[in-house]
Formats: sequence, structure tokens, C-alpha cells
Amino acid sequence: MTQTRDTVLVVDDSPETLGFLTEAMEAEGVTILVATSGRQALAIAGRVTPDVVLMDAVMPEMDGFDACRSLKAMPALAHVPVIFMTGLSETEHIVRGLASGGVDYLTKPIDLNELKARIRVHLANARANLSAQTALDAAGRHLVALDADGRIVWATPQASRLIEALGIAGAIETAAVVGGGPLEVAVPDALPLILAPIGAAGPGERLYRLARSEAGEADLLRSHFGLTAREGEVLLWIGRGKANRDIGEILGLSPRTVNKHLEQIYAKLGVENRASAALKAADALRER
Repeated sequence: MTQTRDTVLVVDDSPETLGFLTEAMEAEGVTILVATSGRQALAIAGRVTPDVVLMDAVMPEMDGFDACRSLKAMPALAHVPVIFMTGLSETEHIVRGLASGGVDYLTKPIDLNELKARIRVHLANARANLSAQTALDAAGRHLVALDADGRIVWATPQASRLIEALGIAGAIETAAVVGGGPLEVAVPDALPLILAPIGAAGPGERLYRLARSEAGEADLLRSHFGLTAREGEVLLWIGRGKANRDIGEILGLSPRTVNKHLEQIYAKLGVENRASAALKAADALRER
């Protein structure tokens, strides 16, 4: 179906359906993994990550809806598209399939050409989303994606470490709302963090940057280096690469007053220039 050899996990308790789909998919150059139950599907996917899952809904022990929810709860498999294929055609079943994490819903008997076309579309979308997430992970930023209910869908490694260290996963989900501006996240025994919206991260997901508020960062610098409150604010903007004139406009100070604050900051930090001061500020914020 593509120039690379895709892997499709087919989950169905019907030997006839498994045989039919296996023959058709293998004819397209696809590697097929077969599971006859939801539990078996979870075991197989835990060992070999498929590119897409074709999931029957009605199966003994664990049905397809529960199996899909369990797959989506596994971080390594959350990006894998699940396409339901079942004889259940009522609206309530379609809604249930999509609510459990499925990306599409086909009713039996399956039209092979339609199935192949949908697999191509969902594979392309999943790979585009995964590539974007990988790029964000590599950028070293504190980014978090939330779904429409405020639940954390994924986070960059840096954000994951911060969330775990501060124990604020619940606070993030409590603070999150659909739409709106920056959200304040309560942090136990510390200054709050800010969830600043960036944009859409995927279907039904929004991307946020997790950061300290400017007041919080300035206060951290003040405490760390023994600065006055105003000196902490000036150092914060020095660390962000702002010129003296810009800092004056932001803080409502004259350039001469900014220079006087800089003299005190250099002395307290034991540095001789703004570049060294900016590096020390960045190191202090990174440590905290």
C-alpha cells in the first residue's frame, strides 16, 4: 500500500474474516499480525508496534471497544490508528467506537477498496502527527498536549520530567479548559506555572507550553542571587536578550535607571558583562 512495508494488526474472532483480510492485505505487500481476541491483541501490540489496527467490536472476554481503550492507554501505542470493522451499524455503536479512541468505523461486509483507502489516509495522518511530535520532543521544550476534556495526551520528555518531579499532572488537568488563554497551574509549596496555548496538536488536541510566569521567574532570580525585586526583573529580561531601551519600556524605567540596576546585578553575580549575566540567569532557571 506504500513503498515501505506496513504492519497491520487484524483483530477478529472470525476465522473467515481473518483469512479474507490476511490474503487481501498480504497481496498489497503488507505484513499482517493476527489476534483472535482483545487480550491477544494487547499482548501482540506490546511486542510489535503495528502501523494500524483493524479491530472487530464484538469478541469474547474483552470486546474491541475495551481493547481500543487499553491500546490508547499505552504510551508507545497511543499514536497507532484503530479502525473498527464490525456488523454493529447503529449510531450508538459508531459513537462508542470513536469515543474509545478509534479513528474510523466500517460496517461489514467490508469493501476492500474502501478499507485500503481509509488505511492509507489514517496512516499518513498518524505519521504526520508522529513526525511533528518527534520534532517537538527533539526541540527540548516543555510542551504538553491536552484533549478536549483536559487530559494529558502526551508531553515532551522535558515536560514529562517536570510534571513528574512536581507532581502536577492532576493540577494541569484541573486547570485545563477548552479554548481560552493562558492557564495557571497550582504547584505545591511553590509559585504557580503557566500553561500558554500554542495551537492545535492533532484532532481534538491542543498544544500548550509549560512555563513559569514572568513574575515567578523574576522572583526565582531574585531569591537565587540575592537581588532586589526590580533587579530580578531586569535580569530576567537580560536573559531573554532584550536591550536596555527595551527593558526600560517594558518595566517603565529610564535607560539610565536600567544601567544602574545592571551595575548592581553584575556585582552580585560576579560577572562583567550582560552575556555572562544572561548565562547565569538561564542556568539558575534551568536548575529550578
